Amino acid sequence: MSVRRIALVATAVLGVAGLAAALLHREHRVERSVDIAATPDEVWATLTDFTAYGQWNPFIREVSGPVETGGRLTVTITPARGSVMTFTPSVLAADPGRELRWLGRVLVPGLLDGEHAFTLEALTLPDGTVGTRLTQSERFAGVLVPFLGGAIDVGDDFAAMNDALRDRTEAGATLGR
Repeated sequence: MSVRRIALVATAVLGVAGLAAALLHREHRVERSVDIAATPDEVWATLTDFTAYGQWNPFIREVSGPVETGGRLTVTITPARGSVMTFTPSVLAADPGRELRWLGRVLVPGLLDGEHAFTLEALTLPDGTVGTRLTQSERFAGVLVPFLGGAIDVGDDFAAMNDALRDRTEAGATLGR
């Protein structure tokens, strides 16, 4: 086989592989919000009190590590539909009272990446007091996304955690007001 023919075959193989990767690379986004009768700082305090997660959090059972941009966390989740999973994401943003965001990956970038975020927005509640809208979201991306189906449909888990975080924060906030 000539060098030219080998180069042509190699180019075709790489082209097909690239096309397959592009076709298989998908995204899936999950997002749930809850309004909380507490200030963003009070919600942040509950959200980042990782040592208490086992007492109230039905989804993210354990977290350890520094709450700082560039830090590395160890996170253990227990999804309602699925197995316990522990991973070590990198913190992309840690802005007290506003946002906590991290990026976790399975093996190598692009296989399955999950960017998880908690955003806190101040809002005025119907009684005129300051409250917080907490939005928990995750953007899954990578070649495995089309094959995971319900395994990454964690919306119910997000809602359960958000509700539990609201209940815990509001119980503590009423004590402090």
